[in-house]
Amino acid sequence: MSHIHSFAPVCNVDARVLILGSMPGKESLRQNRYYAHPQNAFWKIMGELVGAAPQLPYPARLQALRAARIALWDVLHSCERQSSLDADIEQEQANDFAAFIAQHPHIRHVFFNGGKAEQSFRKFVLGRQPLPPLTLHRLPSTSPAYAGMRYEAKLAVWRAAIIPPLTTCPETP
Repeated sequence: MSHIHSFAPVCNVDARVLILGSMPGKESLRQNRYYAHPQNAFWKIMGELVGAAPQLPYPARLQALRAARIALWDVLHSCERQSSLDADIEQEQANDFAAFIAQHPHIRHVFFNGGKAEQSFRKFVLGRQPLPPLTLHRLPSTSPAYAGMRYEAKLAVWRAAIIPPLTTCPETP
């Protein structure tokens, strides 16, 4: 088993929503980039929603997320995992969400990129870290391992979930 660590969050202080994965896969860890696997649909979806298209250089994609007031992070700070599959994750340690949310007071909507991210957040964060009221919503995973839904359907679900909080959240926490 390999002991691995997640990346630092991508965010501005004015972020309104937080998108959480579980833990970067092998290709993402190798490239030191969120969602680096070429078949992962995350950047394609973010390109459609906020202009963070996969054709852009990675720093420009991150800037597009920040400009759209989207924060990006992973639930887990560290874990052990043999492969890139979420099912192989063991020995989880969660990130410090109490401190993160305190530093980003406009975040009231948390979106999970797949079931493992939601499961880990509920198991290791809720009830263990003091958090303000948050709206939690699981989205279909953008991972190529999740083939149970076509891209167009995933995009529609992500659009319906992500866009309203970006356009209707109040400016003050």
